[in-house]
Amino acid sequence: MAAAAAAAVGGQQQSQPELAASGLALDKAATAAHLKAALSRPDNRAGAEELQALLERVLSAERPLATAAGGEDAAAAGGGGGPGAAEEEALEWCKCLLAGGGGYDEFCAAVRAYDPAALCGLVWTANFVAYRCRTCGISPCMSLCAECFHQGDHTGHDFNMFRSQAGGACDCGDSNVMRESGFCKRHQIKSSSNIPCVPKDLLMMSEFVLPRFIFCLIQYLREGYNEPAADGPSEKDLNKVLQLLEPQISFLEDLTKMGGAMRSVLTQVLTNQQNYKDLTSGLGENACAKKSHEKYLIALKSSGLTYPEDKLVYGVQEPSAGTSSLAVQGFVGATGTLGQVDSSDEDDQDGSQGLGKRKRVKLSSGTKDQSIMDVLKHKSFLEELLFWTIKYEFPQKMVTFLLNMLPDQEYKVAFTKTFVQHYAFIMKTLKKSHESDTMSNRIVHISVQLFSNEELARQVTEECQLLDIMVTVLLYMMESCLIKSELQDEENSLHVVVNCGEALLKNNTYWPLVSDFINILSHQSVAKRFLEDHGLLVTWMNFVSFFQGMNLNKRELNEHVEFESQTYYAAFAAELEACAQPMWGLLSHCKVRETQEYTRNVVRYCLEALQDWFDAINFVDEPAPNQVTFHLPLHRYYAMFLSKAVKCQELDLDSILPDQEMLMKLMIHPLQIQASLAEIHSNMWVRNGLQIKGQAMTYVQSHFCNSMIDPDIYLLQVCASRLDPDYFISSVFERFKVVDLLTMASQHQNTVLDAEHERSMLEGALTFLVILLSLRLHLGMSDDEILRAEMVAQLCMNDRTHSSLLDLIPENPNPKSGIIPGSYSFESVLSAVADFKAPVFEPGGSMQQGMYTPKAEVWDQEFDPVMVILRTVYRRDVQSAMDRYTAFLKQSGKFPGNPWPPYKKRTSLHPSYKGLMRLLHCKTLHIVLFTLLYKILMDHQNLSEHVLCMVLYLIELGLENSADEDSDEEVSMGGPERCHDSWFPGSNLVSNMRHFINYVRVRVPETAPEVKRDSPASTSSDNLGSLHNSGTAQVFSLVAERRKKFQEIINRSSSEANQVVRPKTSNKWSAPGSAPQLTTAILEIKESILSLLIKLHHKLSGKQNSYYPPWLDDIEILIQPEIPKYSHGDGITAVERILLKAASQSRMNKRIIEEICRKVTPPVPPKKVTTAEKKTLDKEERRQKARERQQKLLAEFASRQKSFMETAMDVDSPENDMPMDITTAEPQVSEAVYDCVICGQSGPSSEDRPTGLVVLLQASSVLGQCRDNVEPKKLPITEEEQIYPWDTCAAVHDVRLSLLQRYFKDSSCLLAVSIGWEGGVYVQTCGHTLHIDCHKSYMESLRNDQVLQGFSVDKGEFTCPLCRQFANSVLPCYPGSNVESNLWQRPSNKSIQDLIKEVEELQGRPGAFPSETNLSKEMESVMKDIKNTTQKKYRDYSKTPGSPDNDFLFMYSVARTNLELELIHRGGNLCSGGASTAGKRSCLNQLFHVLALHMRLYSIDSEYNPWRKLTQLEEMNPQLGNEEQQPEVPILYHDVTSLLLIQILMMPQPLRKDHFTCIVKVLFTLLYTQALVALSVKCSEEDRSAWKHEGALKKNTCDAEKSYEVLLSFVISELSKGKLYHEEGTQECAMVNPTAWSPEFMEKYLQDFCLPFLRITSLLQHHLFGEDLPSCQEEEEFSVLASCLGLLPTFYQTEHPFVSASCLDWPVPAYDIITQWCFEIKSFTERHAEQGKALLIQESKWKLPHLLQLPENYNTIFQYYHRKTCSVCTKVPKDPAVCLVCGTFVCLKGSCCKQQSYCECVLHSQNCGAGTGIFLLINASVIIIIRGHRFCLWGSVYLDAHGEEDRDLRRGKPLYICKERYKVLEQQWISHTFDHINKRWGPHYNAL
Repeated sequence: MAAAAAAAVGGQQQSQPELAASGLALDKAATAAHLKAALSRPDNRAGAEELQALLERVLSAERPLATAAGGEDAAAAGGGGGPGAAEEEALEWCKCLLAGGGGYDEFCAAVRAYDPAALCGLVWTANFVAYRCRTCGISPCMSLCAECFHQGDHTGHDFNMFRSQAGGACDCGDSNVMRESGFCKRHQIKSSSNIPCVPKDLLMMSEFVLPRFIFCLIQYLREGYNEPAADGPSEKDLNKVLQLLEPQISFLEDLTKMGGAMRSVLTQVLTNQQNYKDLTSGLGENACAKKSHEKYLIALKSSGLTYPEDKLVYGVQEPSAGTSSLAVQGFVGATGTLGQVDSSDEDDQDGSQGLGKRKRVKLSSGTKDQSIMDVLKHKSFLEELLFWTIKYEFPQKMVTFLLNMLPDQEYKVAFTKTFVQHYAFIMKTLKKSHESDTMSNRIVHISVQLFSNEELARQVTEECQLLDIMVTVLLYMMESCLIKSELQDEENSLHVVVNCGEALLKNNTYWPLVSDFINILSHQSVAKRFLEDHGLLVTWMNFVSFFQGMNLNKRELNEHVEFESQTYYAAFAAELEACAQPMWGLLSHCKVRETQEYTRNVVRYCLEALQDWFDAINFVDEPAPNQVTFHLPLHRYYAMFLSKAVKCQELDLDSILPDQEMLMKLMIHPLQIQASLAEIHSNMWVRNGLQIKGQAMTYVQSHFCNSMIDPDIYLLQVCASRLDPDYFISSVFERFKVVDLLTMASQHQNTVLDAEHERSMLEGALTFLVILLSLRLHLGMSDDEILRAEMVAQLCMNDRTHSSLLDLIPENPNPKSGIIPGSYSFESVLSAVADFKAPVFEPGGSMQQGMYTPKAEVWDQEFDPVMVILRTVYRRDVQSAMDRYTAFLKQSGKFPGNPWPPYKKRTSLHPSYKGLMRLLHCKTLHIVLFTLLYKILMDHQNLSEHVLCMVLYLIELGLENSADEDSDEEVSMGGPERCHDSWFPGSNLVSNMRHFINYVRVRVPETAPEVKRDSPASTSSDNLGSLHNSGTAQVFSLVAERRKKFQEIINRSSSEANQVVRPKTSNKWSAPGSAPQLTTAILEIKESILSLLIKLHHKLSGKQNSYYPPWLDDIEILIQPEIPKYSHGDGITAVERILLKAASQSRMNKRIIEEICRKVTPPVPPKKVTTAEKKTLDKEERRQKARERQQKLLAEFASRQKSFMETAMDVDSPENDMPMDITTAEPQVSEAVYDCVICGQSGPSSEDRPTGLVVLLQASSVLGQCRDNVEPKKLPITEEEQIYPWDTCAAVHDVRLSLLQRYFKDSSCLLAVSIGWEGGVYVQTCGHTLHIDCHKSYMESLRNDQVLQGFSVDKGEFTCPLCRQFANSVLPCYPGSNVESNLWQRPSNKSIQDLIKEVEELQGRPGAFPSETNLSKEMESVMKDIKNTTQKKYRDYSKTPGSPDNDFLFMYSVARTNLELELIHRGGNLCSGGASTAGKRSCLNQLFHVLALHMRLYSIDSEYNPWRKLTQLEEMNPQLGNEEQQPEVPILYHDVTSLLLIQILMMPQPLRKDHFTCIVKVLFTLLYTQALVALSVKCSEEDRSAWKHEGALKKNTCDAEKSYEVLLSFVISELSKGKLYHEEGTQECAMVNPTAWSPEFMEKYLQDFCLPFLRITSLLQHHLFGEDLPSCQEEEEFSVLASCLGLLPTFYQTEHPFVSASCLDWPVPAYDIITQWCFEIKSFTERHAEQGKALLIQESKWKLPHLLQLPENYNTIFQYYHRKTCSVCTKVPKDPAVCLVCGTFVCLKGSCCKQQSYCECVLHSQNCGAGTGIFLLINASVIIIIRGHRFCLWGSVYLDAHGEEDRDLRRGKPLYICKERYKVLEQQWISHTFDHINKRWGPHYNAL
């Protein structure tokens, strides 16, 4: 448009070059006003013409370049027109004209005033955060914008927050989609009544201007579109045009936002057909318009659409077109004949890439209503706009404009109709699109707004044939990718299926259309029309049959398949979305009796389609071998409608079942799937690759099972209940290929199955029968019972979280079914069957989620192994369920051993399915059960406990479901004589159980042991001898029986079928060449099922005669056989339970059981073991033994490791006091001995072969985060709340150091403080030691190890070889005996003066570095490591870079950092005494050695040594040197703890105890003086004078130097000489309320001032001399520590209240030295009184560090931060994050805030935490930890109501803070254990 507008103005400028643009601008407003006036007159023709002319001029689309080169060049040149000023101009004109001369903004405001805002209608695009409330929604697609959601009341509702996938619109105010109770405050008012009428003249101009404007837009769209060359329109061209049109479309969008009044004008304009006709007809003389119309026609044509000039206009056909538009007969004809390959335009496009594939098949068009696909006529702007929107592949802006108009009801209807009219065109465009994903989303964005509204959907269905259109369009879409089916009869198959490899299926391109279809079927009125329309049903079944048999798998028998295709994802998705979901939609409307007719229709056409399918694939009776398809949607439609008919509509099942022959065909393919599942699990399909396992798993997976396996099994149940049971049973064993195994002979040949697969296939067959006979999902269970059974099955496999349960329980996929996840019934059933386990925390363990675990009574009564087997995706889950069941029985004392799966009573069968139980009472099954029992008893090969378990289960099922059989009781024992069939007399299991079988004739290989024996002579005469004279009694009985039955049925139905069937059966089962080796043998059996069971009991219990009938003792037991004693147990229990049931059902059985038990049972026949078998047995035994040995070793190792883990890993448990022998060794050992965890040798650490501690060095800023107020800081959640770091410990120390550096000599400043509050180096160890040379070779091996480690070996990182704790350095252990420390600790009687001299002398000795030994090298290298651990900025504080003072300061600060951190780990005080885990892990002793060694290299000149100033009086020097040289720091400004560390580390090691005490005593005097000075500065002038006076009186008492009043008064008088106190009137006086200065308060103040020093000193003493710390109460901490440190004289009496001053021990007279100290300050405050005072007040009371306090509800954080803009780049970050230490808002991974390749989070972690960062990711609710160059996801501290995390906010449920988790996080931060506890670390490459 831009280009055109430019051209328009350009055209004028050529004719009147002088007409300046400004001239136009000036009179725009005037012209507009004049025109408005002209148009307001009653006769406005003149005005109208004038306006038209003006618009013609301004909005003309004529561009000079249209005459340039034709076609593409024109477009290119058009692009060149560029968005010039002229296009702006055109928009300006429009705005002016609309406003009619006034200001445009005022005009907007005026129009808004008339907005009847009944609907919100806010339109959003992908990734917008919206809400969905299921409680308020009528349509499942309902959504609300955040604003409407928060303003409505949804407390207690089932809502969630979600990120929009495709975009959407807010439904607030629309009562068709949601209940009115959920409307927000703004949209509750019903409109129209109270809103004034719009004045006519307000919008008059709009009505004139807008049609031209929109036409202009359409002209541009026509101009800009060039029919693509062969390769489709290039995205670039289309995007270019759209970019140029951006302002115009935005202008329209803004108009829609003006409210209802403007929207109705727009609706008028868009739908007015006359306007459209006048402007676009392309007639008339305007060449430009003509050209544009031609382009439009070309575009239509190229889209495969015709422009019906005079044909019947589509949609207004004669009424008969209602149903016959899809003529039924046409379709039936169409299916059978395969048309020639069409060459419509789509095919040409696909032709090129389709060559390699199998040729596509097209159905001949038959008489499908072509008009649906091909005719389009546009009659209004709206229709053509939508046409271009589709042509341009749904540009976002256009979509938003079209949707913004929807609140206008009239528009909504018009737009929906237009959309439907273009539906086929949308499909065609979508298929060709390269960006089908984006386009799909945009289509659904629109359609979901239209079709979710039932009223609208019904209207369009009636008026525009919506259903016909949708079904036809879907059919057409799928037709483009059909191939010939290879199922069954590859050559002659006429069936076609979709090709799952096609992009259409692989990329789910069909989903927008399918989802629309599902959406409209959810409306009852629409669905009913569908179900009534026979033509539609035929078409739909035709569509479904395209999926029948797709993705066929052929079993690879020789080579492994080279390429595993992954098409099965597409196949399963397609069946679920395109077939199953519409099916569930239809089923949800067939719930009541009145809807019977619908079911009959569906079933009828479904059966017809199935019959066609069987014909098309040439199916007779045998499925082709080694093929399976998991996709039988027609079978499943049929099954589900049958189920619904019986369950809800009370239809008679037989009335909708087909004849027997059809049932036989129907059961074949579902049965084939069940057999194939068993084959796949038996590894018979391994050569097909993993994908076949994937298919087997998907088939039963929770989202698919109720549309796949459940209907299949139900269909088989229906078939089984109606077919001959013998036929069915033999079919099953034949399908599972285990017929040959079912022989009495001990050896057999299986012609169709390898021996190694026999066992698992037999298990599979029996398990399938058990499932078939016990499952009641569709046979009579109510919905709630089903839900309960599903839930119990899932919970028995594993404890589950609430969300995984919701996910695992197959809900009805149709959202309107009523059982919504999270619905009332779900919660009530859950609380009935499960207990909630709240999330727990092991201190070192992983984060647990809130779990549900089955209640005890559920294990006891409801655990159903059958349901578990049916629902397990992984076989191991069945085992897991059994293990949990076993554990429950052990724990509750019900059964100690290994139980068998319990037998569970079933709900009763629905009467329609009673026939199913005939399977249990048919001879074939009884023969199989008998044979298997016999084989198990005789220990034949390939049988397992599982087989026995299933056999017994089937027997028990038969007894539970037996027919009444008393009549049989009276028959005499002459039963056997009457028996003609050699196996069993009748078909009732109860009576067959007692039937004895004497001899059986079998075919066996000649090598079999049976052949050797002579057969008894009586055989021939014995009428029980053999079955037929055919020989192989069993084998052929099964197969032949089945053939016979099948033949009978077929013969009944048709005679010619015989010829087809006969030849197939003859050669099937005698494998070529196998016959000769078989020979006939006769076995003597003489058993009945009952006798076999009793013998089995003996065998299982391992005792002779172990079975004793319980009713002999207690006859009652037969009357009530349900006895808890038998409900849980192993095989023995199961046998007893069965015998009891058999006895209680028939007196004869009872008698026979008693008889059998009376005979003394002969021993079980010994097995004939051939040598070969013996070998294998030996091998087995040996293997078993080896396995046991291995288990034992492993267990031993595990327990060793466990006990070790307990000592090494306990982070928070002080109970385990297994001291690592590092710091505390027994005195009798002369030298400390260390174990090397690599080479395992132990020995002392020596100069040549030093041992070291495994340590982790990390920089830490935790100390710097201490604050001085107790109230923890909150995370800011509004703009006002900000966190400033002024009051943190780090900030305060920084300020102090820089203040000192301003006024004093640099080198002296660096000795007066400690650094390391930020970026200090913390050293921790796991306590294991290793030789340093061993460590080096260990590192070498790690370097060569190619395994991907979570750490970087090049940075020196490794894991401790023993406990796998993360580490990065080795701290050498100083050689030396531990005994000398005892010598050094003996108290000496030297006076304090002597000791002071000794200390000074020792410090004066230069510390030469020890000679070059291995030890010293290691010490140096570890020092280097320590330095490199932290960044340079945290080490260099000196003004002269690289000065040695820097290193000196850094080294003693490392010691300080470690002591301070240990104090924090102990809770900030030492009251708890010595029992702290920190102690046993501490490496401070070794660290001190290393530091001391290096500090001694820097000797302080003796005149600068602070020791002198502390212990000697110097002559005072009034002028203090020359002025330009900065003075030294006054001693009272020194940090006493730093002085202590300097003094100690300057001494030669090891240190003597009395020297240590001496240093502490001296420093305490300084500390105490500092406390007094600070106190004096804090109080007011009058207080000071009072104290000065009071203290002066006591000055001459005996203990004056130990009385704080005296000292205080002296300090005050000394300091009063300077200017220190003269600054009164500052805020200082207000600091403390004067009345509070009581003696007690002052004593407390002094103690609190000194305590931190005493704590650090005591810790130091504890580490250096290994003395235990005493524990005490908080109030006595001071005195306890003081006496522990030797400050308190031993004779100190405890009677009077304790005063801190009594600890003072002045080395020189107190007054003199105080005078000297005060003098330094006096001379400084002469010049800088303010700073002098500030430096005296040291804050010593730091609270423990904490993370920021988080709000209770996560939503408060999310709503504030997810839209917050970043302060650096001012954009809203894609992944916003916030630091939990300081509250800074950062962009995660944002390249916008990168600095020198470091992303913002990494950068912040270095600045805020010296390499450790803790960030909350706003959009994911997860916490991420950055530690140095690695990161890990820590988990979430926000959990939902069920105790679960919601990572990435996928579920969107409300989340609440979990305080325990947050505490764990904070604990790990403070204790620096992130590296040890979190396991999954990865490198972040600075990109976070």
